[in-house]
Amino acid sequence: MFQPPHTNTLSPGRVQTGNSALPNPRKEAPPAPRPAAPAAPTPHPTRRDPFFDNAKYLAIVFVAMGHAWEPLTGQSRTAGALYLLVYAFHMPAFIVISGYFSRSFDSRPDRVRRLVTGVVVPYVLFEAAYSLFRNVAGGTSGHSVSLLDPWYLTWFLGALFIWRLTAPIWRVIRQPVAVALVIAALASLSPSIGDDLDLQRVLQFLPFFVLGMCLKAEHFHLARRRVVRVLSVPVCLAALAVSYWAAPRMNRSWLYHRSSAQELGAPWWTGPVMTLALFCCAVALSVCFFAWVPRRRMWFTALGAGTLYGYLLHGFLAKGSRFGDWYDHDWIHTPLGQVAVTAIAVVVITALCSTPVQRAFRFAMEPRMPWAFRPVASPGTR
Repeated sequence: MFQPPHTNTLSPGRVQTGNSALPNPRKEAPPAPRPAAPAAPTPHPTRRDPFFDNAKYLAIVFVAMGHAWEPLTGQSRTAGALYLLVYAFHMPAFIVISGYFSRSFDSRPDRVRRLVTGVVVPYVLFEAAYSLFRNVAGGTSGHSVSLLDPWYLTWFLGALFIWRLTAPIWRVIRQPVAVALVIAALASLSPSIGDDLDLQRVLQFLPFFVLGMCLKAEHFHLARRRVVRVLSVPVCLAALAVSYWAAPRMNRSWLYHRSSAQELGAPWWTGPVMTLALFCCAVALSVCFFAWVPRRRMWFTALGAGTLYGYLLHGFLAKGSRFGDWYDHDWIHTPLGQVAVTAIAVVVITALCSTPVQRAFRFAMEPRMPWAFRPVASPGTR
C-alpha cells in the first residue's frame, strides 16, 4: 500500500513553536486528503505451456529407451526395428523444440549469461565427469579431457551452444530451412570436417533446429488436429514396417548423423540423398509424435523442466551397463527381459528428471555464478 513521506504529526489547529504546540489563532480547514498513488501492477510469472513440457519429457523417455535397446538389437529384429523407428525422430523432435525456444535469442546480457550458465558450464563439467567415468569404470586409463572432442551425450550441449549463437542469422535470411539443409548435405559428403566439437552432428542436425526457429505456436496446434492424429496411426505403422524390413539391412549409423557418406563406406552422392530422406522421415514422425502429446497438465508435466538433467545423468547408467556387462545375462534377451529393460529405462529417466534430482545437481546444470559476470550497466551510463 502506498504511504506518504514522513511528516510531523501535529493537529491541524496547532502550530509548532520551539518545543510547544500552541492553539492556532486562525482556524484553518483541514487539508484535503492526498489521492493515493496507483498501485504498481504486479508482474505475473510466465506460465509454462504444459504441451511443451509434456513433449520434452516424452522425447527424453524415447531417448532413454533407445539407449536401453541398443545392446538388444544384435539378437532381436523387433528390438532393432523399434530402435530404428525411435532414432529416426526422437532427437530431431527434441532439437525442434530447442529451436522453437531459441527464436528470440540475441546478444542481450541476460540471455548470454543463461547460455553460459545453462549450456557452457554443464558442457565443461559433464565432459570432465564423463572422461573421468570412462577412465575409472571403462578401464580406459589415459583418456584425457578434451573440450573439443565431446564424448557420448555432451555433443548436444556443444551443438546447442553453436546453434544458439547462429540464431540471429536464421532470423534474417530467406529460406532458412533450405539453407540449413544445403549445409547439412554438404557436411554429409565432407569427411575432412573431422571430430572437433562433433561438427558433423552439429551441421547435420542443424536443419531441425532452424525448423524449430521457424515454427509458431499455431503450427503445433495444427499438429494436434483430429485429422492429423488419425493419419498418424497408419504413418507410424508403415514406418514400423519399414524399420522392421530395414533392421538387418540398413547401416544405422546414418541415424546418428555423425559421419560422412564416405566414412560409412557409401558413395559421396548418397550423403545428400540420405540427408533429405532422413529429414523428411524425421519431420513426418515428429508431427505424429506431437499429434499425440497431451496439451493439458499431466502427472509428468513438471518433469519437462528437468529433461536436460535426465539426459546427461542417465548417460552414466547407460554407459555403466556396457562397462559392467549387464546385458550378458541370457534372460535380458528374452521378450520378458526386453520389456523389463524398457520399463527400467522409463523409471530411471523419470526419476532423473524429478525435482529432488534437479535440486541436487542444479549447481552443475544451472549455476547462478554472479561472481563471473559484470554488473549490468543502467541505461544512459557508460
